[in-house]
Amino acid sequence: MPNPEPINIYEAKTHFSKLCDQAASGSDVVVARHGQPWVRITALKPAKKKVRFGVLKGVVTVADDFDAALPAAIQNAFDGL
Repeated sequence: MPNPEPINIYEAKTHFSKLCDQAASGSDVVVARHGQPWVRITALKPAKKKVRFGVLKGVVTVADDFDAALPAAIQNAFDGL
């Protein structure tokens, strides 16, 4: 992705809302001060949702022999024998 063309700080103040919309849509905005890049306006990544443990308690069951060894024929098939 090429570096965006810097925008003068005065223009950034005048069109701040438009520049924020542009950044939110995925295009970074570089603001310049005295002709030099100064800051970047960029979109934030959405916050991760917290994991809630126990939500499926009583809904999902695991068999008692879940981790038991597979029958030889099935194990051989997985092993490519």
